[in-house]
Amino acid sequence: MRRFLLTALLLGLSGAAGAAAGAAAGAAADAASNDPEPKVRLNTSLGNIDVVLFPDRAPLSVANFLRLVEEGFYDGLIFHRVIANFMIQAGGFDAEMNYREAPGTVANESANGLTNRKYRLAMARTNDPDSAGAQFFINARTNPHLDATSRQPGYSVFGEVIDGQDVVKQIELVDTANFTMADGSRMAAVPETPVVIIEATRLP
Repeated sequence: MRRFLLTALLLGLSGAAGAAAGAAAGAAADAASNDPEPKVRLNTSLGNIDVVLFPDRAPLSVANFLRLVEEGFYDGLIFHRVIANFMIQAGGFDAEMNYREAPGTVANESANGLTNRKYRLAMARTNDPDSAGAQFFINARTNPHLDATSRQPGYSVFGEVIDGQDVVKQIELVDTANFTMADGSRMAAVPETPVVIIEATRLP
């Protein structure tokens, strides 16, 4: 069942499923641990975004992300929520705004010392700190209000853009509008022209 994110800034939608990724994520974590800096390319309709991941700081989030990349989960999905001077979010909807549910969830890792600075990747989630599934966002600016504090969990940072920052900027500045979903609910800040992740691949 679709659940809207409940952040103060309505970050977007999380594709959280009820069950944890479990053994599959564990296997991916083992694979990630063999590479101290795994890298992934997001081949988008506006150009490539290359990211480096941080398995030493966010092992669960990285393992989950790599597993989804290797399974082709992100292929054909779009950046469905784009807010200039804030973030761009992907991982839950295709170009027709059909929802793709994540196969599982991962525990919150926001207390790992990594902050939501500009161009870093973090997992999207609902109000439940441990509900992150497949959706992620790229910070378009430094967003300290998304970091963990002694009073509340934040959003788990697990990677950073190392090439294609210009593409991130292009996506950030696309025209957006409200979109009426099939169930009658409305989603804000949806790009008027879909920005598609044509393929997500792990780089050698």
